[in-house]
Amino acid sequence: MADAKREIERKYEAAPGIGLPDLIGVARTAASVPRGVVELDAVYYDTEDFRLTAGSVTLRRRTGGDDAGWHVKFPVAPGVRDEIRAPLSATLPDALAELIRSRVRDRPVVPVVRLLSSRDVHHLADAEGRLLAELSVDTVLAERLTEDGAGATVGWTEIEVELADDGDPAYLDAVEERLAAAGVRPSASASKVARALAETAPGEWSAQGAGDEEPGDTAGGQVLAHLRRQIGTIVTLDPAVRRDLPDAVHRMRVATRRLRSAFKTYRKVLERTVTDPVGAELKWLAAELGTVRDHEVLEARLSHRVDEVESALLLGPVRGRLERWGAVERAGARRRVLAVLDGERYLALLGALDALLAHPPLLPAAGEDAAGTLTRAVLKDHDRLTARVQHALDLPPGPGRDLAMHEARKAAKRTRYAGEAARPVLGKPAKRLAKRVKAVQSLLGDHQDGVIAREALRALAVHAHGAGESAFTWGLLYGREEASAARLELRLPHVWARASEARLRAASKS
Repeated sequence: MADAKREIERKYEAAPGIGLPDLIGVARTAASVPRGVVELDAVYYDTEDFRLTAGSVTLRRRTGGDDAGWHVKFPVAPGVRDEIRAPLSATLPDALAELIRSRVRDRPVVPVVRLLSSRDVHHLADAEGRLLAELSVDTVLAERLTEDGAGATVGWTEIEVELADDGDPAYLDAVEERLAAAGVRPSASASKVARALAETAPGEWSAQGAGDEEPGDTAGGQVLAHLRRQIGTIVTLDPAVRRDLPDAVHRMRVATRRLRSAFKTYRKVLERTVTDPVGAELKWLAAELGTVRDHEVLEARLSHRVDEVESALLLGPVRGRLERWGAVERAGARRRVLAVLDGERYLALLGALDALLAHPPLLPAAGEDAAGTLTRAVLKDHDRLTARVQHALDLPPGPGRDLAMHEARKAAKRTRYAGEAARPVLGKPAKRLAKRVKAVQSLLGDHQDGVIAREALRALAVHAHGAGESAFTWGLLYGREEASAARLELRLPHVWARASEARLRAASKS
């Protein structure tokens, strides 16, 4: 079993001869309580090409202190990390191995650095004795364990200030101000292991830690930068999906769709014989993630609809049936997604995305000016959307129009994603276009959600009737969904007109 903890801390280093200043009186600090010195022995693990450290992820096995065990830390924001802990064992626990799988793939993790730390701990407390933060001064000795630098050592002293649970981050700002006045500066390294690697083999590590290349002014550079961001999002969100964090499935699914959409939008920049097979696998992944996301949306929608029904019209165990249906569907969808993330097909897709970035399938148009190429691609997608919206509006209400509006919704997503991807180059016209098209997408999405909701309501009514329950409320909800769909269809021409206006403005800038 693994436990999670949100860690908000800041790291500092002091020049020789500079000690800790008195922190009493800083913000609400009334006492600095010594908690003794703790001896910590931690071995940090990574792949041979340092995939974890390059992604600011740390994995360690630590003894000593009150949290001995295996720890993996994921970055959340500057100075904020999620630490997942598992009990001490001889080998890496499966629960943690799963969380780093999207980064390490099939590569083994090996010991890379051993850190021996003598930690002098102080609790900063307010006048009532409530803990505000834990301050520690770590005297660190790091030893390189990899073959290229085995035996190399480096030492330093580091100061850490970790905010108490549910503490106000503004307190850390006040402490940092006092430390800065005393000559204590923020650490240049985000983690001890990154510093140890950099200082025990600086030339080798600097190559591993190189940042992304500048995209440049060419169409190929800009498109690749966009692809790199989406692929990074998928890899980063994998552990969040496994941990069932809020909105993680949705965000990961959107990243897969943005990638696939980019492959289609920029077909004159990217070679289709390479991107089409990858796009097909992205479509598969998005569909699998959809088993969770679509149910989340549907369940929330139906619960909201039930809440709107007057109590006199709630006939039968409506809420109970909905809750049981939701729990069963939710559990099944969750099991399916985890099986996908643990499968070889998903691992192969991640490898294909790596290969695409390593050897970009660029066509001659990739060397052209980014502004012109991206503008033409975005406007072409918008023209495609125009045709689909007009087709939907020309049809009478019914299943045919429902399907046409769903197809228009997919075209709206593609156009929106194209506009957002082009925004770094095209600026405000692309931003405006994406915003207006997003409004169209939202309306069409709400309409499609209503179509799916009606299908679910009919199934729930059938099951209720078969169990001898009243199906009246389910029929009432079905009718309300039909009425909602009709209102959305009446609003579509107005919302679409605004999106068409944005298209004309974007064209005038090209």
